[in-house]
Amino acid sequence: MSAHVIADDAEALAVAAALAEEFRAGASTRDAERRLPRPELDRLSASGLLAVTVPAEHGGADVSQETLAEIFRLLATADASLAQIPQSHFAYVNVVRRQGTPEQRKFFAAELLAGRRFGNAQSEAGTKHVQDIRTRLAPRPDGSYVLNGVKHYCTGALFADWIPVLARADDDELHVAYVPRDAPGLTVTDDWDGMGQRTTASGTVRLDGVEVPADRVLPHHLTFRGPQLHGAIAQLLHAAIDTGIAGGALAEAAGFVRTQSRPWFESGVESAAEDPLLIQRFGELAVQVRASEALLREAARTVDAARAELTDDSAAGASIAVATAKAHAARTAVEVAGALFEVAGTRSALNSANLHRYWRDARTHTLHDPARWKVQHIGRYVLNGTRPPRHGLL
Repeated sequence: MSAHVIADDAEALAVAAALAEEFRAGASTRDAERRLPRPELDRLSASGLLAVTVPAEHGGADVSQETLAEIFRLLATADASLAQIPQSHFAYVNVVRRQGTPEQRKFFAAELLAGRRFGNAQSEAGTKHVQDIRTRLAPRPDGSYVLNGVKHYCTGALFADWIPVLARADDDELHVAYVPRDAPGLTVTDDWDGMGQRTTASGTVRLDGVEVPADRVLPHHLTFRGPQLHGAIAQLLHAAIDTGIAGGALAEAAGFVRTQSRPWFESGVESAAEDPLLIQRFGELAVQVRASEALLREAARTVDAARAELTDDSAAGASIAVATAKAHAARTAVEVAGALFEVAGTRSALNSANLHRYWRDARTHTLHDPARWKVQHIGRYVLNGTRPPRHGLL
């Protein structure tokens, strides 16, 4: 596999905008037919976008988090499923950057610049809670490991070259094992049947005696021993996806009203787009979308500032800024995607129009982790100065 190497932030944004327009054309059909986006992901890999956070010392553009968030927002306006697939890719690129040895960072940088994709095998079903990880990484006499476990909601795994697996070692600490997609004993099952994000293929990964060399295992637990931005960066991308869904739904609603909706007979206007009550509602929805976009930019800039000077205080401020953006974007995405039908009228509910994909995507994606807990942490921080906890979901 070969890929273009993006030079800087400006090029990354231009490539993302062009790909978003390209992907928009087939998004509805892919969703309706659950046509998995392998060709589109290959285009994404070849474009170089999946390597934009590779450090400059290894030949990458090392773009800002503001740029990365905007890439995800742009892609999500077009196809929320396609935007969701590389979210875990970048999260586990960050693990390599934070916890990898110089040799590991060099190796995976080369893989990323060649267009290789990371999936994920993180969440488990039937456990006490999301951080109750039971997949085991057992050591062998030669220093290598053996992986056993079952993972669910493994977005990106079906399309991946490498699958990062979250597992506990004998010391019960969390590690990430980077396993080739075709490793013996590893199977990926496309059994995802969510009502939204239908083409993410967020199915099941089974690990049955998978052998892992020592140099493919990273000590993820060390990430949370000091100030960190792992959770803030991962959540920033989720916020960008929600913000993009909202923006995409608003644009779709406006286009539908201008071209297909009829005016209400009492309005006395010639077209639905002239109806003052619709104009008012579109204005209200636009305010919400613009607020989410502004909060997203502010959060990304706060993360960038914290990366430049990482302390307990700067990390806490970044987490709170991202939590604020995520809580607002989640609410906005669901409301705007639902209001699409309110403003567009009866024809918008036709299944053949498939406009409900925005609401299904928003409702599904915003279940990833509860915004109510983010609001709790924001409240404690504002009222009592309590820093948020260090974990990967904040």
